[in-house]
Amino acid sequence: MKRKRIAVLRGGPSFEYDISMKTGAAVLQALSELGYEVLDIPVTKDGQWLREGRVKSPEQALLAVDVAFIAMHGAYGEDGTIQRIFERLHIPFTGSNSFPSNVAFNKDLTKRTLRDTGIKMPKHIKVQRQYANQISEIVSAITTSFGPEYVIKPALGGSSHGVIMVSGSNELADGIKISLQAYEECLVEERIRGTEATCAVLGDFRGYTLYALPPVEIIPASGHNYFDNVAKYDGSTTEICPGRFAYNEKQKMLDLATLVHQTLGLSQYSRTDCIVRDGEIYFLEVNTLPGLTSESLYPKAATAVGLSFRQLISHLVTTAAVRI
Repeated sequence: MKRKRIAVLRGGPSFEYDISMKTGAAVLQALSELGYEVLDIPVTKDGQWLREGRVKSPEQALLAVDVAFIAMHGAYGEDGTIQRIFERLHIPFTGSNSFPSNVAFNKDLTKRTLRDTGIKMPKHIKVQRQYANQISEIVSAITTSFGPEYVIKPALGGSSHGVIMVSGSNELADGIKISLQAYEECLVEERIRGTEATCAVLGDFRGYTLYALPPVEIIPASGHNYFDNVAKYDGSTTEICPGRFAYNEKQKMLDLATLVHQTLGLSQYSRTDCIVRDGEIYFLEVNTLPGLTSESLYPKAATAVGLSFRQLISHLVTTAAVRI
């Protein structure tokens, strides 16, 4: 019987290039150990596709590929761009379709899509660069509506890149200016103090259309004000799975992750980040292509229910679908 040829897409033109390369390396190793014929297709930081070290068009790079495994994070890989290529070529691929990927990548659009579900979210406002000359008025409106601590983050992106924690109107104004220098638009959220957590879901597993994995409790190391982009990958963070939450808190997180996945129309797998405070769960954002490295949260949650890393990768490959 002919072995399936799996192309692993990694890298890409985003801030998350390095972690994507690590995710891809872990996936490549697992697929090789599973006996698949594996094709490594790095995408350079300027968007060029490489097959066997040579620049190829997507059509050339994907020639005779049975399934594409998207091991990418951030822009291009997670915003629907690469998904549209696979949809056009009718190649089965892992993760969500292009449209829901694009929606989930936009934090403001995600929140607006979830607005009528009853999900609790921090108060927030979107600020665009074109209104940078009105920052005084914007800051006044924000401090009147919510506060006194704020989270400023890019409207597009992940892995906590560009996140700024501030308090008070002066720091808020400075933080918005810094963010708008780097990004076209940003979100300002009220900062909710509590326990950081994440809850993942996996499709078509153990007889369930969507199977919610145990919530992970996240405790950043001393010196980290929150689960920032350094703490995510330097191994210093304590991650407890299953997290030490009350039964009702755990159940709310399982329900939240499932509802977010369903409402946004996501496929196969996702991971929802949240804050737990006084028994209430506040949605922060959703990851449509969670990291798959030794330090990543999704594999740790899978391991907690007896699903090894290789079994997880195998499941994603076998349940990848043709998207039209």
